[in-house]
Amino acid sequence: MNIKINRDVLLKPLSNVVSIVEKRQALPILSNLLLVGNENQLTFTATDLEMQTSLSIETKIDSNFEITISAKKLFDITRALPEGSELEFQINESRVNVKAGKSKFNLQTLPAKDYPILKQGDSESISFDISQKALKGLLKQVDFAMAQQDIRYYLNGLLFEIQGQKLNIVGTDGHRLSFTSSKLNQSYEKKDVIIPRKTIMELIKLLEDDDDPVAIQILNQQVTFKFKNINLITKVIDGKFPDYHRVIPQGYENGFLINRQSLLSAMQRASILSNEKYRGIRLVISENNMKLITTNSEQEEAQEDIEVIYNNEQIDIGFNVTYLIDVLSNIQYEQLNFLFKDSNSSCLVTIPNNDDYKYVVMPMRI
Repeated sequence: MNIKINRDVLLKPLSNVVSIVEKRQALPILSNLLLVGNENQLTFTATDLEMQTSLSIETKIDSNFEITISAKKLFDITRALPEGSELEFQINESRVNVKAGKSKFNLQTLPAKDYPILKQGDSESISFDISQKALKGLLKQVDFAMAQQDIRYYLNGLLFEIQGQKLNIVGTDGHRLSFTSSKLNQSYEKKDVIIPRKTIMELIKLLEDDDDPVAIQILNQQVTFKFKNINLITKVIDGKFPDYHRVIPQGYENGFLINRQSLLSAMQRASILSNEKYRGIRLVISENNMKLITTNSEQEEAQEDIEVIYNNEQIDIGFNVTYLIDVLSNIQYEQLNFLFKDSNSSCLVTIPNNDDYKYVVMPMRI
């Protein structure tokens, strides 16, 4: 059985699925991709048992087949070949021979019947569409606030909450929280799931900045994302996400509007001399002025002065500078509102005339 395929056609789908495959696998077959040839369509599937991505490309296939092959080796071979190369696959029962010009590779396979496919669930679900560009934008507004390897496993992902005509997405690591919301075309009953961090990072990588739709289906234990020639299925985190409504403050009146880029630049400069372990920065906000102050264990100090329109009581408050730089780097608006209650309370960052985004960061003692 022979398949011929251009190297450049093969490389992108391989790069899109291979990152799911873990380097160290308890099951050897999980290091492999499932390749299915069916009616002039070649489908690549990768899974880590929690998430599965399938991606299809059109190519000439003389008869149907199913095999599994090392994901990393196939990707590395394809990537190392010259641009425009024509790959010829010769598929036998336990081997795949790959030829390209004067290069030949003989790869071992494992039986396709042993490949652990994630089946799409059939429980009651909610389905809706959103554009790739919109979904990618929403995820990038909140993904940086997710925990990474927290013992509170339910924080290592994003909350997707359907409520009426709203899709709310929330991330928190317990020190800061990012909330974003988007209007849906119709109203739904309330439903929420926690989507794992790894799935979110894969989605951000796979989604493109265009208006093509993503079909999202939310089931009880599973969420599927279908767009273009990609089908991603993910299990959800079984846990109770914190009540984010209690964290987002109401009625904060002490604040100012500020240019995002100028504040980001000042914070990046000040952070150079912040304590490497605690990353603290002091914000001293007084009449029409904000001082940014950092110090470190070598008694070095950095100070930045920024003009702001502010006429309320003085606030002297400390934060982890990384948490502020994160929001300033990821929210692509020219102006942002910074709101405070007093020197002991959280900071609320919002977008002017936009109720769909809120970022809360807890203060730290400096």
